[in-house]
Parts: sequence; C-alpha cells; structure tokens
Amino acid sequence: MDIQAIREILPHRYPMLLVDRIEELETERVVGIKNVTANEPFFSGHFPDFPVMPGVLIIEAMAQVAGVLVLSQIEDRKHKLVLLATIQEAKFRKPVRPGDQLRIEMKVGKRKPTVAKMYGIATVAGVVVAEAEMLCKLAERAGV
Repeated sequence: MDIQAIREILPHRYPMLLVDRIEELETERVVGIKNVTANEPFFSGHFPDFPVMPGVLIIEAMAQVAGVLVLSQIEDRKHKLVLLATIQEAKFRKPVRPGDQLRIEMKVGKRKPTVAKMYGIATVAGVVVAEAEMLCKLAERAGV
C-alpha cells in the first residue's frame, strides 16, 4: 500500500502522517514503514546537535499503522476514526536517527466491535528500537 492508499484510509496529513508505506496487511497483523529523514520538522528542536526521533512520535507511528489495520476492515471508514485509548508497557530500546527506516509490526491481541488491543514492535535494520501495547478505539468522525 503506497502513500496515496494510506491517505484514503487515515485522516492524518503532514506533518502528522507518520506512515510512508504498508508492506503487509493481514486480518490480525500489519507491517508499516516510516522513513526517517533529516528534514523532519521535529529534528530542528529535538536535540539538534544529536537528532533523535521523539519516543512519542514513534508510538504515534505505531498507532497509525494499527489504525490502517482497523480502518481497512471497515466499509464506512470515512465516518470513523481510530483513537489511541491507552499505551502500556512502552519501551524505547535504541534511538531512532535521521536516515533510519522504521519498520513497525502491529498484531491484534483482543478485539471487540469498537476496540482492539494491539501489540507492536518497531525495528531499525532488524534491531528492536521500541515496543508497546496499545488499545485503539473506533469512534464516529464528527462533521462528516
């Protein structure tokens, strides 16, 4: 799935769209890619002499990949949003730097009609840089 297809599913736009490509999409699993470039707006203020991608944005990228999985399975997705409800067991193992390619794998743990518990791992070159459990909640999109 390329960026155009992702934009048809997720409502996010620059600078908050943090998924560049979906490589694998299954019923209970998704793999997304975030290319981290030196031009990212957060690098100018987040340790500019040693640029590191903020952990909260890694978690947000993970949540967006999870959102693609959830929304891709809904017919009426233009009227829905996937909101991040909880973050648990978040761990940041290594810094993510400009030039890295973040590979995010999210798996469904438990699912109900309006919520999904997801487990995710983010890697760079095969090395785990972050992991987390999160609860994603499906909500009505107001004004659409």
